[in-house]
Amino acid sequence: MRPLTEVFTDLLYGRVETVRAPVRTSTAQAQAVYLPSAAPGLGDSGVIIGREVYSGKGYVYDPFQLYGQTLPAPHWLVLGESGNGKSALQKTYVLRQLRFKDRQIVVLDAQGEDGVGEWALIAQALGVTPVRLEPGGGRSATKLNPLDPTITQSGQLALVRTIVEVAMGKPLVERAGYALKVAHATVLAQNQIGGQPLIRDIVDALRAPSVDAALAMNVSVQDVLSWGLDVALVLDRLVDGDLAGMFDAPTTRGINLDAPLIIFDLSRIDRNSIAMPVLMAVVGVWLEHTWLRPDRMKRIFVVEEAWHIINSPSVAALFQRLLKFGRRLGLSFVAVVHHLSDVMEGAAAKEAGALLRMASTRTIYMQKAEEARATGRVLGLPRWSMELIPSLTPGIAVWDVNGNVQVVKHIVTEVEEPLVYTDRAMTESPEIVRRSSA
Repeated sequence: MRPLTEVFTDLLYGRVETVRAPVRTSTAQAQAVYLPSAAPGLGDSGVIIGREVYSGKGYVYDPFQLYGQTLPAPHWLVLGESGNGKSALQKTYVLRQLRFKDRQIVVLDAQGEDGVGEWALIAQALGVTPVRLEPGGGRSATKLNPLDPTITQSGQLALVRTIVEVAMGKPLVERAGYALKVAHATVLAQNQIGGQPLIRDIVDALRAPSVDAALAMNVSVQDVLSWGLDVALVLDRLVDGDLAGMFDAPTTRGINLDAPLIIFDLSRIDRNSIAMPVLMAVVGVWLEHTWLRPDRMKRIFVVEEAWHIINSPSVAALFQRLLKFGRRLGLSFVAVVHHLSDVMEGAAAKEAGALLRMASTRTIYMQKAEEARATGRVLGLPRWSMELIPSLTPGIAVWDVNGNVQVVKHIVTEVEEPLVYTDRAMTESPEIVRRSSA
């Protein structure tokens, strides 16, 4: 029996205890009493990427909307094996970002076939003429001058030094650096009247150093000449060697830096040659001094085959500075690569790590199990995502936005399909290809 005190209290305060008979059910039926739930998304401001696989919710992403709240940095790293959708993701992302009036985008298109870049169809559809760079300097090729007057003198010297270090595969020693510095100063002094200095002028100055440069170090002119000989030999490749035709003339006029989309077509350059990292260094610094401006525009810099940046200590250090500087001017850097393991174990591991830490957004498409584990360790991904990555199908990726990890299926619309898929030669019949090109 219940104590009399409890009975009296119930009567006093009007509480009545009810007893219900138990109900037998199954887990399949009982789950209906729980409200549907899903992990929090990234909001509804930005561009639509696709759908979250597990919840079915739309997935919206924009680094400029998220910066300062969810994202500490607006930079983005995209990883995965070929043929799983990295390129299609970037193309649709760019097309959708262009719907905003305050966006400007530069793409370094380093892939393609038959001398035509992967972004050629998009360029044609939007009426954009790609900026084409190629060794030998064909009739339609563009020139970028590392000594362009729009670049500051310190920027010019840093850029030329980076070119030399990338080509040599090692940092310049102090004596070689001094020879390059005085040669650059000599060339600038000779072109004060209005002429545009060129790389060939630096080579000539290295081959004939001034007496003042020798006296400043209390050495002979022959000593300064010997210090700069290797530098002159490297730079000569940009004038008369295998890298000629891209950087040995004044910058081509007509590049519209105010255009919503600028595409640099690098498809005619051997991706495994030294020309590619050299070219990326030149383009990066040239854009820093000519394209980035404090005008409140939001700028996106997409680099295909970005391992040429991450795998080179000099270029990685240069882009690290560019990214730090660019955040104040509204720059989102997008690097598209295949694997991280080779880079993180190479000579540029320190610089690559610093560059990767600046990417608060990581998108990982299918990778083999061993590579997925290595990637997960470097990026600090949760264990479940590392186990899932090897089984991902094309178009589905793990998204890590500053710790918010989701599995997302990228959606391509019917209008976008003919512009973003570049593997038609493998998937279409000859008759279809002929009709589509007619």
